[in-house]
Amino acid sequence: MGIRWQALGLPGLMLLCSLLAVASPAAAAPETETESATAALPAGMAGRTLEVGTKVAPPFVERGPDGALTGLSIALWQRVAERLDLGTHYVERPLPALVSGLADGSLDVSVAALTVTESREARIDFSFPFYTTGLAIAVPRHGGSPIWLTVKRFFSWPFFTALAALTAVLLIVGVLIWLAERGRNAEEFGGRALEGLGSGFWWAAVTMTTVGYGDKSPRTPLGRLIGLVWMFAAIIIISSFTAAIATSLTVGSLASGIHGVSDLAHVRVVTVADSAAVEALRNRGIRSSTRASLAEALDAVAEGDADAAVYDAPLLRYRVSEDNARDLMMVDGTFDRQDYAFALAQGSPLREPINRAILAELDSSDWNRLTLRFLGRP
Repeated sequence: MGIRWQALGLPGLMLLCSLLAVASPAAAAPETETESATAALPAGMAGRTLEVGTKVAPPFVERGPDGALTGLSIALWQRVAERLDLGTHYVERPLPALVSGLADGSLDVSVAALTVTESREARIDFSFPFYTTGLAIAVPRHGGSPIWLTVKRFFSWPFFTALAALTAVLLIVGVLIWLAERGRNAEEFGGRALEGLGSGFWWAAVTMTTVGYGDKSPRTPLGRLIGLVWMFAAIIIISSFTAAIATSLTVGSLASGIHGVSDLAHVRVVTVADSAAVEALRNRGIRSSTRASLAEALDAVAEGDADAAVYDAPLLRYRVSEDNARDLMMVDGTFDRQDYAFALAQGSPLREPINRAILAELDSSDWNRLTLRFLGRP
């Protein structure tokens, strides 16, 4: 049965139109991106200033000429904070403190070149990743001849350290044989203390090398016991010393031919302490030493204390390209995917609105321009 519009009268028609306008979804004004993201913030959070931990890691976080922080991560966070109507107070901390600060509540967000890892996820939460990369390798750009490189490695600090240790052992054995023989074998190990010690050192050296000139030999029972023990010990020592020299020279030749991750197992690898690269190398069974910073790790390679540096590709590429004094180069390719994201405390109510703001920024026309500005062309 139809509605009698005349019976409703003018007031009734106006009331009916109002009800239809309220009930219709199309009548509601569309939310802007900023209003939609801000609406997702917990009550009373809008306008709040957050404690944001960061760490200089060019080109994601760097300090500009005026002292202000800039970089790809900082630029993205500033856009996210603007969308969410949040203030920012940056707090610079070392890498481990960017994680522990979230766990103890002293930080609200950590913004840097933070890699999402299983061990970190167990302690904190991560936002949606905004950049994907991998680990890369930097090696010396060898410019000398192979003969010079071999000579340089042979007369290295580790070689002289091993030589000093061997000399100390020979001196100790020489003292022992001199003390045992000086009384009853004075013609061979007697004389003044310096002469006797020299004779003992000489005997220890020729016995270890199995030359055995026969000009000096122990005659007392204690001296012969020392000689017997030393002969067997010397076989082990000289074999180990020879192997150490051979390994040093072999590693040196391998280091000049590093072409990928498969070549790292037999060379000296260095990376940055507490970084995701440490865990990645350990999972691959690759032993590595660590330095406090990427600059120190690259110095170790440049000075010959390590054969290759492993770290996140964009950070490593930036350092190598910016500092030609170290004379390093990048190995082609990457390995072990690394996802960068913002870090938050576990269960943080900011995670969902931040994720929405990040996705909105990644879909914007500005994102490609920002990556090109800070990272250059891949």
